[in-house]
Amino acid sequence: MTIEQHPAVTSPDTVSESARVVLDHVAASVPVIASLVDHRDHIADWADDVAGRLVAGRRLLAAGNGGSAAEAQHLTSELTGRFEGDRPAYSAISLHAETSAVTAIGNDYGYDEVFARQVRAHARAGDVVVLLSTSGKSPNLLRAAEAARAVGARALAMTGPRPNPLADAVDDAICIEGPSANVQEAQLVLVHALCRAMEPTLRRGGRR
Repeated sequence: MTIEQHPAVTSPDTVSESARVVLDHVAASVPVIASLVDHRDHIADWADDVAGRLVAGRRLLAAGNGGSAAEAQHLTSELTGRFEGDRPAYSAISLHAETSAVTAIGNDYGYDEVFARQVRAHARAGDVVVLLSTSGKSPNLLRAAEAARAVGARALAMTGPRPNPLADAVDDAICIEGPSANVQEAQLVLVHALCRAMEPTLRRGGRR
C-alpha cells in the first residue's frame, strides 16, 4: 500500500490534527529518500573508493553537528563493528565523539577548529574524511574539509541542496534536495546504502 492509498489519506476526516502532521511529514520524506536512486552510481563509486582505502589500511574520520553528528557516528560504528555478518574491524573515528578533545580545542582555539585540529592530528595521506551537514554551511566542517585536503586525505560530504559551501570545499559531495529534516532522514538511508555496498569488499579484504 502506498501512502496515497492509505485510509488516512483517502478518508482525511477520520484523522486527528496530530496524526495529519505525522502523515504529512512521512509523505514529505518519501520522495526525498527515493531521490537517492538518482545517486546510485555516485554512491557505488564512493563505496568502491572508501572500501578500497579501508582494506588497504587507511582510516575513515567522520564529523557532523547535531543530528548529523549522530549519523556520522552511526557510519563509524558500522565500520568498527559490523553492518551485516561477521568481518574484520576497520579504523573509523567520529571526531565529535571525542568529548575531551572537542571541549579542549573549542576552549583554546574556538569551535570552528574542533574538527580541523583533530583531522590534522589523525588524518594521513590516503585516508578519507566524511562530513555530514544538512545546510553545508557549518564553519567547523568547512575547516575540517580544508584540513583534510591539506594533508592529502580525500574529503567527502553528504549535504542538503546545492549550492552550499561544503560541497564546494570537498573533493566530492552527494547533495540531497529537500527540507532539512527530510534530508537528514535520507542521509541515514545513504549511510546504510553505502555500508551495504562496501560490505563485499570489506569481507574479502580483511584488515592489513
